[in-house]
Amino acid sequence: MPLRLTPLSVVYLALVIVGAILPWTYFYAWFDANGWSLSAMIDAWYVNDATTALVYDLTIAAVALTIWALVEAVRGNRWFLLVIPATFGIGVSCGLPLALLLKARDTA
Repeated sequence: MPLRLTPLSVVYLALVIVGAILPWTYFYAWFDANGWSLSAMIDAWYVNDATTALVYDLTIAAVALTIWALVEAVRGNRWFLLVIPATFGIGVSCGLPLALLLKARDTA
């Protein structure tokens, strides 16, 4: 089924793009300043209770989004499998609007 660009779909698509670019600009800046060590970055996520809470919040959201994507894929919407690498490779900020875009496509 082709993607119909309704006004809501355009908003979701814009959020997918911003959700992919914006977080990674900060990740790249961090890696540039601190070296390309993933373990050092993960250590930085747990420097205080506020950042630890955000890590758990986003992890739970990513797991829920992954379960939703798998359920949709089993129901026949294989495009939802793209949500999983978008979520874990880029972030929930990209994976969630992508899932909403795909769902809006199904209901259009």
